Amino acid sequence: MAKFQSLQEAVAENLCDGDTVAFEGFTHLIPHAAAHEVIRQGRKDLTLIRMTPDIIYDQMVGMGLVKKVIFSYAGNPGVGLLRRMRDAIENGWPRSIETEEHSHAAMANAYEAGAAGLPCAVFRGYLGAGLKEVNPSIKSVTCPFTGEQLAAVPAHRPDVAFIHAQKASRRGDILIEGIVGVQKEAVLAAKRAVVTVEEIVEDFDGMHPNLCILPHWTVTSVVHVPGGAHPSYAHGYYDRDNAAYLEWDKISADRDLFTQWMSENVLAVGPEVFAARVQGL
Repeated sequence: MAKFQSLQEAVAENLCDGDTVAFEGFTHLIPHAAAHEVIRQGRKDLTLIRMTPDIIYDQMVGMGLVKKVIFSYAGNPGVGLLRRMRDAIENGWPRSIETEEHSHAAMANAYEAGAAGLPCAVFRGYLGAGLKEVNPSIKSVTCPFTGEQLAAVPAHRPDVAFIHAQKASRRGDILIEGIVGVQKEAVLAAKRAVVTVEEIVEDFDGMHPNLCILPHWTVTSVVHVPGGAHPSYAHGYYDRDNAAYLEWDKISADRDLFTQWMSENVLAVGPEVFAARVQGL
């Protein structure tokens, strides 16, 4: 049953050192505010799962919270590299991290398998691909019915999933509009789920029933965080802050500048700063 909490409470109660955690959103609704609260609380030794790690994972890796990243593509969308993640992989700064790279198809199927309570995902993929030569988590299985060779990967079963959405009802049901990635599957696969939302409404009466992506019994905590996806966008609420993504490429390229920016813009501020930023766009 969903509990309404502050962001500080939701992170403190649901995320522990050493947990496996997914922060999911696709193009929009990326849970930046939640990730920043995790950084402020100084969680350690996290294993991060994400189909397309972007700047929130760059920030968590750069702040030394992460021991492993399971992913299918890592980059600053539309700009280039994740420089803090690359520094950790190549130079061990601020610590070395493990990486487990997959295809998008493998990641999506692994979430589906986790949501279904299955131990692994079986699908067509990786034929002729080199990833399985360097990733021991990619296996081959033979279909007992057709004899076809298929790929298999472990199911994703995060300890915690964080997502951002447009609305929650007073009951704790979650409504997502626009592009939907693997948010639903990530929540259903996770032991605990925290959803930050743009607004809380009494109910979803008069809205299309298929917009209620997640019923209240699938969610652990609901947090009201207007602007919680910034600088990504929230369909129907605010646009993508493209300048912030371009600026991040410069900030993340220098260790000292990165450290200073994180101190001033994440460690020293609370989630209310997101609402103020978005209102000023």
